[in-house]
Amino acid sequence: MLTDLLEHNRAWASERVRNSPDYFKRLSALQHPEYLWIGWSDSRVPANVITGLEPGEVFVHRNVGNLVHRGDINLLSVLEYAVETLQVHNIIVCGHYGCGGVSAALDGHRHGIIDHWLQPIRDIADVAAVELGQLDTPEHRLNRLCELSVKAQVGSLARTPIIRSAWQRNKKLNIHGWVYGLSDGLIRDLGCTRSGLNVDDPASRQSQSEDTRKTEPEK
Repeated sequence: MLTDLLEHNRAWASERVRNSPDYFKRLSALQHPEYLWIGWSDSRVPANVITGLEPGEVFVHRNVGNLVHRGDINLLSVLEYAVETLQVHNIIVCGHYGCGGVSAALDGHRHGIIDHWLQPIRDIADVAAVELGQLDTPEHRLNRLCELSVKAQVGSLARTPIIRSAWQRNKKLNIHGWVYGLSDGLIRDLGCTRSGLNVDDPASRQSQSEDTRKTEPEK
């Protein structure tokens, strides 16, 4: 019942004040989170809870499949605000094993408008078809695709103009790819962290070229 939620809220607020009388005064006066969390719209994966963070310590964006659609104005607005205004230093893309969205992208059934949203996962599965086909169970294939999707979203974020501009201005900004296990409550770091423009990236080469020209003595 909705009245239960309101009662729980009052009990929660009272407990917070009892433990720290100025808790809400401090919380309302300042928001300087260190992290932007891009996660799955799943009631079982609350960012604050599974990372042990307090309200105000992580800025959160969630969608179906923790996907980075580079035409998604909602996500891009959150991203720009987090990077340019909140000055976060770490962006975490976190998926979870057994993801229903990943499963829906692969089951061959029609699900409605969500099929368009999940298309990038199908594209990833097509590219990784050989690797996925070598895994022995559907569960292993699903979980591996969850990992591959997170890694792809890290790469997609790294190619957005917002992130590229921040790196070109030497902002300290890291993008991490994690996966959460519902069965054991543990987070796995996928080892795909991006911390700056690649040397092979055209924008990086242009930036380096401009820096070189600035430091060359005039003839």
